[in-house]
Amino acid sequence: MNEHYLHYSMLIEWSGEDQAYLVTLPEWADRVILPATHGSTYGEAVQHGQEVLELLVNSAIQDREPLPPKNARSSID
Repeated sequence: MNEHYLHYSMLIEWSGEDQAYLVTLPEWADRVILPATHGSTYGEAVQHGQEVLELLVNSAIQDREPLPPKNARSSID
């Protein structure tokens, strides 16, 4: 199992229109249609987001494509 996907961001937001939690993957925005996945519960959205990230990372590595830079957040004082 490749754990590089654990270092990427996921934005999870409730959509009243879709009645689902939508998962956006900011670092992958130029490579996938967003939202990348969804879930009927927050936990399900997290699980689906992790699965999509793992697939994206593994696919990029297999195809010898560069991984997008990880979003480095500054510390809040």
